[in-house]
Amino acid sequence: MLPATFKLCAGISYRHTRNMTGLRKNALVAIHQKLNRLAGPGPSTWISQVRRRSSLLSSRIIEQEGLNEAELSYVKQGEDALTKAVSILSDQEGWTVEIVAANGDKVLSKVLPDIGKVFKLEVMLEQRPDSLYKELVGNMEQMGDWNPNVKQVKILQKIGQETMVTHEVSAETPGNVVGPRDFVSVRCAKRRGSTCFLAGMSTQHPNMPEQRGVVRAENGPTCIVLKPCAEDLNKTKFTWLLSLDLKGWIPKTIINKVLSQTQMDFANHLRQRMATNDSTDMVSVAC
Repeated sequence: MLPATFKLCAGISYRHTRNMTGLRKNALVAIHQKLNRLAGPGPSTWISQVRRRSSLLSSRIIEQEGLNEAELSYVKQGEDALTKAVSILSDQEGWTVEIVAANGDKVLSKVLPDIGKVFKLEVMLEQRPDSLYKELVGNMEQMGDWNPNVKQVKILQKIGQETMVTHEVSAETPGNVVGPRDFVSVRCAKRRGSTCFLAGMSTQHPNMPEQRGVVRAENGPTCIVLKPCAEDLNKTKFTWLLSLDLKGWIPKTIINKVLSQTQMDFANHLRQRMATNDSTDMVSVAC
């Protein structure tokens, strides 16, 4: 199924197939099917989504008609990243536990051909997926305000409703064991029923060449999945697939430790951010 998905997606970016509505619709349907399998059963059943999906596919096709070749390329890159990430997360075999916190947060890892070592964070958060999605996608450029591991996130370009190109600058680790890195990424944000996906991978953008004094690292495929907790719909099962090449002469043992700890730290910082948001909302309601 995965190779077929790639072939279908690849066809969209070529001029001679751009007007082949049937092919484009098949590509979108293939991606929808992969996401629906990962999202699994939830409050919104498949039957309730059928009518919506038909209109969604039509609107996506119309939206892509107005994109130029560069924009279509970014859309394809984002959807490729999402497809690869979903495929990795769907395979539950072969994961090794790296860290387990007292509250149940855990980081697992796995070595994959052609990609290398990837990390997976699994935590339970007290907020609903919509609230987390708003913070992580809608307020993306504010991430540096609450995550000390990030200096800056800037949206370089938005393409349609689901794709964007971003520039991120990471902070150096304590003791400057790993110096600051920057990334140029294409991101693909999608919702399937009550489950939200935010995938990405490295790309290039004319407005952000490599910066002097900062190592340009690479990422991807990466993906955050926000899925309602089956036992409590006000909570979210948060999964984050991370794949990074930090570049430079850094021992793998140090990289592995830094990346797994970065994921643990992110979960804690996100909890603090969301708790602050919840408190602010309560004060606003009271006023």
